Amino acid sequence: MGMAKDELPLAPIVFIDSGEPALAERAVDQLKRRARQADPETDITSIDPTSYSAGELDMLTTPSLFGEPRMIIIDQVQQLNTALQNDLLRYISAPEADVNLVVVKHKGTRGKKVYDALKTAKVPTASFKEVKTAAEKSRLVMSEVRAHHRRMTESAVGALIDALGSDMRELLAGTRQLLADIDGTIDKDHVDTYFAGRIEANGFNVADAVIAGNVGKAIELSRHAIATNASPVAIVSAIAMRLRTMAQVMGARSNAFDMKIPMAPWAADRARRDLRAWSANGLALAIRAIAQADADVKGASRDPGYALERGILEIGRARRVK
Repeated sequence: MGMAKDELPLAPIVFIDSGEPALAERAVDQLKRRARQADPETDITSIDPTSYSAGELDMLTTPSLFGEPRMIIIDQVQQLNTALQNDLLRYISAPEADVNLVVVKHKGTRGKKVYDALKTAKVPTASFKEVKTAAEKSRLVMSEVRAHHRRMTESAVGALIDALGSDMRELLAGTRQLLADIDGTIDKDHVDTYFAGRIEANGFNVADAVIAGNVGKAIELSRHAIATNASPVAIVSAIAMRLRTMAQVMGARSNAFDMKIPMAPWAADRARRDLRAWSANGLALAIRAIAQADADVKGASRDPGYALERGILEIGRARRVK
């Protein structure tokens, strides 16, 4: 079973099995910092698994005359060649005590013998799944905030995800920037001040406008987003996500039983506010319209931009259905 990232120790071998590159990078950075904190003279080197030459690992791990600590990082190990696989299998059975070897695997199955050997050797392991949903992104931001013993409001987390949530590296970097520059609790105003311009580059503000019934503004923003390299597919996805969240909340609200909604609290609260202006029939029509728009922008229409705008107009009409 994988360890939490904050439990990863400095050890002769550490394995990071990651479906989310940003989390793997963060874990590696944490290990680097710990190594340098333990000894500022730690020599950190990287091995390219695709151009590896036989014997390179042995050369880097052979005890040196001065005995300085060393860290060796093998990123993208799933791309390893045969020479590296053979050398790793030998090394895993007898690692050097004064070397920290960090093996990082991303998506891919190549190198199964190495992963099996690491598991058999019971090396410290961190496993990260790909971050997809708003709830997962919210947990990621809050884990970073808590790691710094700080507080961030739910509305601030939501605004940050709206601004940067399509790229986990940017989301983490944005969180760290806020933590570094702002004292005390981080609120939505702080996020808006720092990242409002970034929201213009994606579809979340288009979704805000169309859900609120401001169709003209939604079309204007969609054209601006496309002009600044946002894709119609991404904009449709942002609108669809909002509509799905509203449908989940409406379903839970109408259920006679106490249903726990599987989403971040801020997202559920926003959906409840959105639903005040929507009927069940109108929401059903909007979901049908966005499903058609999704098919159109992914190839069913020769003009994705027009298909997006037609979807926005249909959702606007659906909002008025009682």
